Amino acid sequence: MPYNADDEQWREYLVTPRYLAGSDGTGDVGFAPVAHWPHHHLDDGPCQLMVTSPDGRIRIGWFGDDYDLWKITSAEDAVSAPRWTATFNHVTPAEIVAGLTAALARDYANSTDDNHRFLAPPSLYWADAVQPLINVGWTRAAAERGTVELIAPDRLAGVLIDNRFSGWNDETVTLWAGPPGWGTRAEAVFTTRTPAHLIAATAAVMADPTPVIRERQQIDPRMQHLVTLTLVDPPPPQARRAPTPLDVRRAAVVHAVQRASGDSYTDVRVRAARIRTALSAENRPDRAGQPPGAAPSGSVPTPRHSR
Repeated sequence: MPYNADDEQWREYLVTPRYLAGSDGTGDVGFAPVAHWPHHHLDDGPCQLMVTSPDGRIRIGWFGDDYDLWKITSAEDAVSAPRWTATFNHVTPAEIVAGLTAALARDYANSTDDNHRFLAPPSLYWADAVQPLINVGWTRAAAERGTVELIAPDRLAGVLIDNRFSGWNDETVTLWAGPPGWGTRAEAVFTTRTPAHLIAATAAVMADPTPVIRERQQIDPRMQHLVTLTLVDPPPPQARRAPTPLDVRRAAVVHAVQRASGDSYTDVRVRAARIRTALSAENRPDRAGQPPGAAPSGSVPTPRHSR
């Protein structure tokens, strides 16, 4: 098949590092861990889809179209103000969002009347929230007094932790990836009371070296020189089997009929029938020791005439 430049935009690639892959235009991957939770489709407001825990305490909202922005909250009950909020901007890959939603699904499944881990108090130690990043070589960088910043080895991603005095709803932890810019920098922001293990679950998926799949047109041109793209190979063609003796004989019938195409329709049918009869005779058991397909001795075929 000749190469078509337009087809290149729709080819699928493995993208590394995953935190620079950008959005795939849908929230499917981020919602996958909570696919069994109630879904609320909201067509009138900016939030297009809201997925909640069965009791309504955990809310996962997706603002699609022009925003592709996630807002995830957890509260004491379905009508209370959120205890904490996590926000992911439109550039953040949904695979990273899935790190948080998967942790929330586990916490909810294992919760009891006296233990709701998704409402746990924040840790007193900043390292608890980012230990997965430290484990894979992210190192501290110069930062303002009262803050901590870790940078990835490629210096294309980082996390900023604000330890200064802040209110309960202030944004204190920011995971980021990509150069500054509205369409190039992915950001995940967590407020003060977010449980440390939920931030760590998000950070662990962010640092996962496993590539993600994107179509070429889904990758911002400004980011293509920063990522490694590996074409997803199409499935190998199935090997053609060798023709069987029956296939060969059937082909002979077809060719014989085609050669007779200049005759009348009736003559073509007669010729084809005679060939099929001959093939059938070859497969019949032999008689009195005669080879298959041989006519009985002394027999003379009687010609048939059509009126």
